[in-house]
Amino acid sequence: DCPLEYATNILGGKWKIRLLWALYGAEYVRFNELKRQLDGITDMMLSKILKELIKEDIVKRVQYNEIPPRVEYSLTPNGLNLVNALNEVRKWSKETHKTNNSK
Repeated sequence: DCPLEYATNILGGKWKIRLLWALYGAEYVRFNELKRQLDGITDMMLSKILKELIKEDIVKRVQYNEIPPRVEYSLTPNGLNLVNALNEVRKWSKETHKTNNSK
């Protein structure tokens, strides 16, 4: 049992980390804005990923009963903790990439 297996299962794939970054720092983001920020993602894939991250308590979905309906997505406190941890990985990646490219 690798301690990171749970995290890698949650974060695996092309879009999840990019989605977290799109939500990070924003109070909320609507579906179409996420789609614009994740250039190339399909509606079906974005919906699937959002559902998975909501199930894992990483993303929060709020639906307003208005005409037209409005849905907003944001990071939960658990999601913010995850992104803070990923920031450390980002720093490591940036430093390592710079070092390896200068050899």
